[in-house]
Amino acid sequence: MSRVGTRLPGRLWIVIAIAGGAALALFAPAARADLINLNPCNGSALSQPFAPWGDLAWYELAPGGDFEEPGWTLQGDAQRVPGSEPYAATGTLGSWSLALPAGSSAESPPTCVDAAYPSVRFFIEGTGSVAVSIVAETTEIPAGVAVAGSDWLPTPVMLTSSAVVAALSDGVAQVSVRITALTGDPQVDDVYLDPWCRG
Repeated sequence: MSRVGTRLPGRLWIVIAIAGGAALALFAPAARADLINLNPCNGSALSQPFAPWGDLAWYELAPGGDFEEPGWTLQGDAQRVPGSEPYAATGTLGSWSLALPAGSSAESPPTCVDAAYPSVRFFIEGTGSVAVSIVAETTEIPAGVAVAGSDWLPTPVMLTSSAVVAALSDGVAQVSVRITALTGDPQVDDVYLDPWCRG
């Protein structure tokens, strides 16, 4: 009797733990859905612009991200200039890119993001470096730094923290990409967002 009495509470705890875990598994997806929307919040076309560099992810062009038309808000000495990355990543060879002398910056028009938009990537060349961030109203979240070189090359993949922004905005948020030149005289072109859940 005493041996059964000492084992019963332990077994009860195991049953309680299993039941509790099952309850959490049932309710966690619903709670998570209330915070972060896993569905795409826009239907822009997807492509694989960085496939030649081994990145097979599907991306969408940020608003005005090819700089073929004015559209980004430019600060300091930032300006659209003739010349484009030579790989025709958008499907056609462009004619324009963005020059960002040190201290200048450029910000894209707002676009919808949610947990499906975790990263940003673009092409860069020239000298110096740029900082990339995501701007949601008055909040700016750093995403990464890219260093320019003598040839046009893709930047590293930079996380946008869009899931955090979306969680703070009931699932989706209107955000902009901001690129700020830290040093030198870099040029950037073809700014892309990667919506993982749509690839």
